[in-house]
Amino acid sequence: MAYQRINITLPAQTLQAIDKFAPKGDSPEETLRERSRFIDAAIQAYITQIQTEKLRQQLKEGAIRRAGRDRQLTDDWFALEEEAWQQNAN
Repeated sequence: MAYQRINITLPAQTLQAIDKFAPKGDSPEETLRERSRFIDAAIQAYITQIQTEKLRQQLKEGAIRRAGRDRQLTDDWFALEEEAWQQNAN
């Protein structure tokens, strides 16, 4: 996997939280690499969460659309069955 160095600015409180939970390395350089890995994992988890929420919303919207269609089909079939029943009853 190719890596690219970027420069970001974070609030001190966020950096303190990262440093509290990110693994520590044996050297300052290793600690920075661990911090980068931690941030990468957090971003990947956040992206996955957003994608999951988006998919859930799309599925919900699709289900609502299908429910309307299914209700209309049920109403249509009910009317046809009612008519057929009336004809057979006579």
